[in-house]
Parts: sequence; C-alpha cells; structure tokens
Amino acid sequence: MRTHHGLTRSAAILLAACAAVALAEPLAKKMDVVTLLDGRSISAPILKETGETLWLDLGDQVVSIPRSRVESIVRAEPDDTAEAIDPRALYRVAKDPPESTPKEQAKKVGEAVIMVNTPSGLGSGFIINADGYAITNAHVIQGERRLKAVVYEQGEREFRRLTIEDVEILAVNNHLDLALIKLKHPEGKPFVTAPLQGAEDLEVGQDVFAIGNPLGLERTLSRGVIATKQRDFQGLTFIQTTAQINPGNSGGPLFNLKGEVIGVTNMGVPGGEGLGFAIPARYVRDFLRNYDAFAYDKNNPNSG
Repeated sequence: MRTHHGLTRSAAILLAACAAVALAEPLAKKMDVVTLLDGRSISAPILKETGETLWLDLGDQVVSIPRSRVESIVRAEPDDTAEAIDPRALYRVAKDPPESTPKEQAKKVGEAVIMVNTPSGLGSGFIINADGYAITNAHVIQGERRLKAVVYEQGEREFRRLTIEDVEILAVNNHLDLALIKLKHPEGKPFVTAPLQGAEDLEVGQDVFAIGNPLGLERTLSRGVIATKQRDFQGLTFIQTTAQINPGNSGGPLFNLKGEVIGVTNMGVPGGEGLGFAIPARYVRDFLRNYDAFAYDKNNPNSG
C-alpha cells in the first residue's frame, strides 16, 4: 500500500520518525541531510544512490527514497579525526560504537553475515561494502570457479533467505587465507555491512562472539572470550578464542561487543574444546588496501 506522497506506508513512518530526530539534531553526527519536497529533513548516511533512488542507513534499518521526492542533499563533511582509509580499500570503520549484548549486536550486523557455497562444500563470509564486496577464507573457495552466496535479509517478522547466484571472485591471498568476493543483489539494493575494527584494541578475557554456518547450521551464534591476542603459527599471529569454531564457520566474522569485526574465523582444532582461531582485522585491512596485488585469474583457480 502506498501513501499519497508515493512512499510505502512503512517508509513514511520511518521518515516521519527520522525527521523529528533530524530537526532536533541536524548535524550532531556529521551525517548527510536529505530534505524532502514536503519540508521534512532526514539526517542519515547515504549508503548508495542512483539516478532514481537514495538508500539511507537508519542504524538497524535501510530505507529507500525516490529522488523525485528529494528537494536537496547536504553532504556530510569528512571527519578529520577518523582513521585515514584509502577509498579503494572498500571497508568502513565505525566511529565510537556503543557496546551491547551479542543478541542486540546480532540484530544490527547479522544481515552482513553470509553463507558461501561451492560445488565441494560451504563456508561463511561477511559483507564489508554496500555494493556487495565480501570477505571469506581463501581455503573456502580454493580451486573453485562457481560460487553461490546466501544472504539473510531481515523481514518484518523473520529473516528472508536470499540465494545469490552471481558471485565473483576478485582477489585471493593464500598466505593470509583471505579472499575478496563480490555479490550482486538481484533487486539492485545496497547490502547491510559489518564494520572492521580500526586501530587494534584487544584484551585477553574480552567477550567476543562469532556468527557463521558450522556444519551447515545456518546463522549460528557462539560466544566466548579472547584467550590469547597473538598466537603464532607459521610466521603469522592469530586471535585465539573460546568461541566455538567448527567446519562451516570458516570465513565468518569474529565480533567484539561493539559489533566490530576483530577477526576472520579460519580454523578450529579437531577434538579441542574451546580452541578456535581468527585472522586479526589488521591483516584484513592490509589485504583490502592492496587487493589488486592478489587479483584472481579465472583461468588459474589457484592464483592470488
């Protein structure tokens, strides 16, 4: 059902609520400000835009607005205090996100976690960019050319399972066990993303949680703590965690209680209770800043 303004009823309700907040605090968080033809203003980051539509990030919701309803847009000024990020690096860093429970954080970032399917198995991954760029493990896609991904979109009452057939491999770093893939939304919508932790801030005993698809059990959340910040293996250091990591978790995110990805789960120890490991976010950031050096060659599936 549509309102007389041409927006869906749910979108109109969200816009009205946001307008009230925007009028009270127009630029408190240096957000983009979108003013509609009816005079209402909305302060929210613009996730994606086309010639016909704007998609705004309202925190736990993404709302689309036809450009025909937009009077003007005031872009947020760059925050000079934010971490300097190469625009080609594809990821985002959250600015002072609040801590909350894994249950609450899963509602915010859970849609960014995906299942990665190959002809020989499955793993996990997470979306880092609204255009569909995602991270998984190199070993999840090793030797494969045909990938599928399952995205779990939040509906009004439950998650909608969306299978995406169009998945492209962009870069592979076998040494770090990281791969960059890209999904294409069949409806052209922006994807929900998970932020990477900026400057590393880890403590032994810190609460963490992982979301993935262990043994094919979709959207499984496991909780634990950081057991060791720097466990050395073959010249690399890993985060050791007590969060359960099983086959199928590989490539999925390890989160802190701020909802930031602090690592990429890549292995557990068979028969070892509470022994899971994750690739630290600093390796992921370096990989993304230089992903063109690890460009994937479809004629050589083991390239990277």
